[in-house]
Amino acid sequence: MGAPSAATGSLIGLALGDALGFPTEFHDVPSILTKCGPWRDMSLPVPAFVTDDTQMTLALGRGLRTAMGHGELTAARLADPVRAEYVAWWRSPDNNRAPGTTCLDACRLLSDESLPWAEASRTGSKGCGANMRVAPIGLVPGLSEQQRSGAAQLQSALTHGHPTALAASDLTAYAVHALAHGARPAELTGLLRAYAHAQRTDYREDWLGDLWQRAQDPSPEAFTARGWDDCLGVLDRLDAALAAPDPEADPCLATGAGWIAEQALATGLLCFLLFPTEPRTALRRAACTSGDSDSIACLTGAFAGAHLGADAWPAQWADRIEYREELLALGEAWDA
Repeated sequence: MGAPSAATGSLIGLALGDALGFPTEFHDVPSILTKCGPWRDMSLPVPAFVTDDTQMTLALGRGLRTAMGHGELTAARLADPVRAEYVAWWRSPDNNRAPGTTCLDACRLLSDESLPWAEASRTGSKGCGANMRVAPIGLVPGLSEQQRSGAAQLQSALTHGHPTALAASDLTAYAVHALAHGARPAELTGLLRAYAHAQRTDYREDWLGDLWQRAQDPSPEAFTARGWDDCLGVLDRLDAALAAPDPEADPCLATGAGWIAEQALATGLLCFLLFPTEPRTALRRAACTSGDSDSIACLTGAFAGAHLGADAWPAQWADRIEYREELLALGEAWDA
């Protein structure tokens, strides 16, 4: 059994990490330390504004809730409501938090309702914009492993169609789900590695259709293996970092800066696994990094909250996060 209120804890943790990393993104570690002081003492900004990471997580959560309200989750039920939510985010005046180019370009194309979603997908992009938002797929109850995998990859493919973006989204959702259901941090990388090997040549045609044909790979199996091999490679780097942990070093030096999907996953995991019982310390470490600090920290918060539940976050932080009411509504519904 996992922690009580794992979904609420994960969503609030994701948003808290996002808000903590928002002011530090695009800065190197010495600049962050000059601005914020010692990283272990970093304060949540006032007000605690979030970025497109949380906004798109909520968009996915709303689309997922709509899809599951119409019956068993399938690709046909998921694609349209999530597409509509992504386009609504793209059109929103609140979409002013340094969103990624891939998300903007793909959502512009998705706004043309006559265009099949696969034609909007950016198959050359494996930016972290797909797996930074995927946590709801790992948290919503009632999905089979096949549904969770397919849904995680499809929500990615609507914008980021590179096989590594698909695999990293799938692996991120798997990690969130495993932690929410009681997986121990010490066993997590082994579970992720086993899952990646099992999925390595399993192209999800039932969810992705002919997406693979838009890339340059000779077969669907080669397409999907390319993505999982990138994830397995970064898991090697994660294991090496955990074998000789250095909490004071910039995590990006060990597992990558996080601008691309597999590195965001690994560096978010590294920050969580360095401090599995100290969630605020994990978020602060993630926010004080030289790479994509908000995305790294939002993933760290999603993992820590899934593992420890809503009680991981003190009220003086959780009560002032932007979008708090909607985050709580989704989390509490899924926890129930």
